Amino acid sequence: MSGFTQGLCLLPIFLVSWSSSTFIISYIIALFRRDVDVIFPYISDTGANPPESCIFGLMAFISACAGIATIYARYKFVERLSEETRVVSPRLNKSALVLGLLSCLGMCIVATFQETAVEVVHDIGALLFFVPGVVYLILQAAISYHAHPYGSSMNMCRIRLSVAIVALVAFFPTVICAFFVKHLKLHRDPGDKDYPFHLASAVCEWIVAFSFVCFFLTYIDDFKLFTLRVRTEYEDS
Repeated sequence: MSGFTQGLCLLPIFLVSWSSSTFIISYIIALFRRDVDVIFPYISDTGANPPESCIFGLMAFISACAGIATIYARYKFVERLSEETRVVSPRLNKSALVLGLLSCLGMCIVATFQETAVEVVHDIGALLFFVPGVVYLILQAAISYHAHPYGSSMNMCRIRLSVAIVALVAFFPTVICAFFVKHLKLHRDPGDKDYPFHLASAVCEWIVAFSFVCFFLTYIDDFKLFTLRVRTEYEDS
């Protein structure tokens, strides 16, 4: 148990656990209420109707806040590591930070604007969540390789690269197939012409989402190595 209290490792642990629960709980509630189909609805479909929309919105917002904290802590860790070793470009580290924060903003938009209420804003939020999020994974995988051996092990670098590639590959069918889905509805008929596109898009969306979760899972060992402190300074009068 003591291993889970070292450094800031509880931060990614909470993020991974809470984010996974956000997707799963809203899906189970929507399924129990028969608001969605059993087979791969869009993640947003599971949070489209109340009461699951309220639960999904609240939990997704908390996930976004935890994501901001985790992304910022990772940024400060890499920054401190680079001060001593000069292995990671500050520009690369800051770029990853900005993209990660934009992805969290997208999650907040998705949580606030349900697809059945304001579809255009919801779709913009989804793109803002997925596009910067996928690029963030790629940049962090690159940062891991640059920081080796001072940061993560080579095996962890390979795992992060693999997860980033999975997210990148799954992202394109998510977006491309979604353009061929003609009607926005929570219940799908397998006989619909656009059903194969919906199914491919929804499956890949779940893959991308859980790729994010798996990637943050790899932060746990790194976050055992450091802590962050807030320092208060008085302004001269």
